[in-house]
Amino acid sequence: MNSNRLLCSALLLFACAIVPVQSRATDYLESTSGDFSNDGLHPTSIGAVTAGSNSIFGSTGRGTSGLDRDYFTLTVPAGFEITLLTELPGTSVGGSFSFIGLESGTQVTLPTNTATAAGLLGWTHYGVGDINTDILPRMGISSNGSTGFTPPLGAGSYSFWIQDFNAGVFNYGFNIGVQSIPEPGSAGLLLGSGCGIGLFAFSGLKRKRRSH
Repeated sequence: MNSNRLLCSALLLFACAIVPVQSRATDYLESTSGDFSNDGLHPTSIGAVTAGSNSIFGSTGRGTSGLDRDYFTLTVPAGFEITLLTELPGTSVGGSFSFIGLESGTQVTLPTNTATAAGLLGWTHYGVGDINTDILPRMGISSNGSTGFTPPLGAGSYSFWIQDFNAGVFNYGFNIGVQSIPEPGSAGLLLGSGCGIGLFAFSGLKRKRRSH
């Protein structure tokens, strides 16, 4: 009986080991990778995101040369989706909140003096009270003319707009969580094959015992 239990445990571990797991993607740090674009029509491209945590670190605020708006665009490859957008520790704001907006495509086409959010897929204000909070569902709520969406966000290009109107420099960090989309029935097939192997081995042990 102990041999059977050990065999079943080993088979379960084997089945779990071949299930794809998320890995940590490379972070983008504005301080080392270059200042994010101030032009929504020409956002900084950070390329394709990968499964796991894709962390973005930058700063915004108003300085002597004006308002430092940050625009960047990324691509979600086919078979993947953005499941969360979590504000990271160390984020600061000048006052009560800062702004983050999202538009589908490779540009943010809204002018900076817009009176509505029409054209944005979603947006929200964020503050220090949102640290370690997934703000993606809140961004998806249609507001002031934005299209609205329900997470997750599927394959395609997305452009972000981050800014704080207050005087000073305010750091921010966001984790863009990405996962692969499981193929229908793949998990069931995997577990089924593992159970099949286990039953085959178990029945073989029973036959071996009976032969003695």
